[in-house]
Amino acid sequence: MYQTFLFLAASAALLAVAMGAFGAHALRAALTADMMTVYYTAVNYHMWHALGLGLVAALSLHYPHSLLLRWAGWLMCVGIVLFSGSLYALSISGIKWLGAITPLGGSAFLIAWLLLALFALRLP
Repeated sequence: MYQTFLFLAASAALLAVAMGAFGAHALRAALTADMMTVYYTAVNYHMWHALGLGLVAALSLHYPHSLLLRWAGWLMCVGIVLFSGSLYALSISGIKWLGAITPLGGSAFLIAWLLLALFALRLP
């Protein structure tokens, strides 16, 4: 579990940096100010949850059999895809219904952090 989540954390952070650079250089002239804000919200949450995955990876090194950590990590991955992914797609394409997917990703983020909090409460 440690190696998997460390790989996912590093990959997600790499992609967040790439998406931020893409937005700053390739999209600045193409997007409205409102859509640029949406895009950077996606980048911001993407990076924070990549770091959250890193935390899950570090904790799973010491608690490799924790189901709470495992679920927290996978839900952070799902949240990145659904929340940030839908906002990236919405801001670039302008397809408004993609915004309906975003709360599903936000819910995945919330549940992931709740599971991490429960994990912390159960530590000896």
